[in-house]
Amino acid sequence: MAKTHSSTHRGPSQRQLRVGELIRRNLSEVLARGDVHDPELGRVPITVSEVRASPDLRIATAFVMPLGGQDQAGTLAALRRNTAELRHLVARGLALKYAPDLRFQIDESFDRMDETRRLLQQDRVQRDIAGGTDTDGQEG
Repeated sequence: MAKTHSSTHRGPSQRQLRVGELIRRNLSEVLARGDVHDPELGRVPITVSEVRASPDLRIATAFVMPLGGQDQAGTLAALRRNTAELRHLVARGLALKYAPDLRFQIDESFDRMDETRRLLQQDRVQRDIAGGTDTDGQEG
């Protein structure tokens, strides 16, 4: 009997994680070397923080952020404009049957980290942390 896989409650497979990391490294190197001949991409360093591969490894979503967060829209437009060339350059360093389609999104995790730090520094939260109470209000 064939196994049926439901991806609704499971995270990415080890293969997805491994391929995502390989793509992230290759893409970072391509962008750092300036292999793409687009002046907009060479203007500001771009951080590739994560790449998520689809279960069939045909689509790879790269989460990127230009240095200092400047001109995010322009950077994203330049990456999307050069997707075919980037796909070709990244695929050279991969041993996959198919070169994955690259998709680009701005990485918003940096903003979420800043918001979490801001929340943790509030006086009310600091009092709760120093007080040592559990979530049910009992001393712990």
